[in-house]
Amino acid sequence: MAAEGLSRRLMLGGGAASCLLLAACGSGKAGRPTLRVSITGKGDGDSRLLFKSASIKPEGFDIAYNEFQSGHLVVEALNGGSLDYGGMSEIPPIFAAASTIQSFRQIAVAHGDVNNQVVLVPQGSTARSIADLKGKRVGYVRATTSQYFLIRMLEEVGLGWDDIKPVAMGVTDGAAAFSQGALDAWAIYGFPIQRAIATEGARILRTAYGILSGNYLVAAHVDALADPDKAKLIADYLGLAQKAYAWAAAHQDEWAVIVSRDIGVPLAYVQDQFKRKSDVYELRPVTPEAIASHQKVADLFYAQKLLPKPVDVRPLWDDRFNSAIPKRG
Repeated sequence: MAAEGLSRRLMLGGGAASCLLLAACGSGKAGRPTLRVSITGKGDGDSRLLFKSASIKPEGFDIAYNEFQSGHLVVEALNGGSLDYGGMSEIPPIFAAASTIQSFRQIAVAHGDVNNQVVLVPQGSTARSIADLKGKRVGYVRATTSQYFLIRMLEEVGLGWDDIKPVAMGVTDGAAAFSQGALDAWAIYGFPIQRAIATEGARILRTAYGILSGNYLVAAHVDALADPDKAKLIADYLGLAQKAYAWAAAHQDEWAVIVSRDIGVPLAYVQDQFKRKSDVYELRPVTPEAIASHQKVADLFYAQKLLPKPVDVRPLWDDRFNSAIPKRG
């Protein structure tokens, strides 16, 4: 969803996805059915926290939340059959599509903020545009939205990947490197932006507005989709999620306080991020435009030789739940 956690998996790899199981994955209380749902990161992207804050509870079924540190791990868990429902950016499914296993389908779009994804420069930097990064050390998180929007930003000013000194690192390592002056710029997302601005005098060189679509993908395992009972739970959950997004949109001040407490960041940081939002979250149906946006990302990653072969994303999409997604009220 808007950010993908504190660290990233570089690519899809072998082995089971590591996750923290927060509820039973079989039957729920008193044998009630259970939907296994991913959470990636904390704060604004934590549906468990959002549901609790909005006093939203499922009726007739339980939710088993599983925590992941990246969307790539969510895709691994879906492919491994340990999740029914998961969310990620447009990028992790592209690498799955280039592999031999795609045990999930993308059933909806969670559309949200893109101004929480930026290129930061440190205090005292003379850079005034992306063009000024030529020859500079720029941190990014490989195979994520930060790499995608950095490539696109460079292209817009006539620069290529080889015109900068790209430094791939996870979020935590990137924050340390940026703080210590080891980076001239940092392509990053989420609350590290506000931390760097408030505590280190960092400056936003450019946001990803106009580059990223704001589409975060909602996916379900193919076995869950084939099971009528489980598919009904998915439809019910989509309705609950939309209701929760509507609550957050209508209670931004209250939600900012809750998020601040949850992630241990001063309220002013969270309020600043909320103030900068390009959009609030809402669920949207599968559309030709959403599929075309996803294909555009896949084509760029292939052009940059980050994929072993061209990818057609259309087989990953399934619009059967379009009518089950309510308008955000």
